[in-house]
Amino acid sequence: MADTQAGRSPSPAPQPPVAQTPGPRAAQFQKLFGDALNHTIRTCSYSKFSACFPTPATYASQTLNSVWQQITTKVEASAKKEFDDIMVERDVVAGLNELERLVAEARSRKERGVEAGEPPHTLAPERLYLAHLAPYLRQTEHELESELKRLQFENEELVEGVQGQREEAERLVGGLEAFIADLERANEMMSNEVDGSGVKREIVDIEHELRAAGREAKL
Repeated sequence: MADTQAGRSPSPAPQPPVAQTPGPRAAQFQKLFGDALNHTIRTCSYSKFSACFPTPATYASQTLNSVWQQITTKVEASAKKEFDDIMVERDVVAGLNELERLVAEARSRKERGVEAGEPPHTLAPERLYLAHLAPYLRQTEHELESELKRLQFENEELVEGVQGQREEAERLVGGLEAFIADLERANEMMSNEVDGSGVKREIVDIEHELRAAGREAKL
């Protein structure tokens, strides 16, 4: 009986819960997102933004700077919120932490020269489940990286679109100002012509001729 009990594999110890504090992979992934987002925001600097609006930049620089800050802040906050929602929805931190543990464990076994792992019947159900889940976690990591690149591309397109719209608005305002200036010059010229003595004299002469012709017709 004692020999039978000695030959049995020991019961597996309960696995500690996966920490929610980001491990090396999760921290690096979050840093990658932060760096990409900061690069996107820096692409639309105030100097580039204000160059699209020389007139407001000269006469209303504080207002233009406030508009620029509102746009960049909104883009940054929106991107961060969507990223955080994905991280929570997919439980990315816990998954990457577990992947980190599995990789470290496999590396340790390889360094010790252990060919075979622990007998499957000695593993806790959670470990077996996570072992099968590891490929999915790696795939999820790749998907998140692709999604991050897509968001970065869309954010850059959004910034370019906003700049394009601002440039178009500036061109329209410039054209309108030029049209108004032409109207003012034309009005000034018309006023000068009307006020000039030559036009008045011509009008008076025509009136005199019409009156003289009327008197002759009566005679």
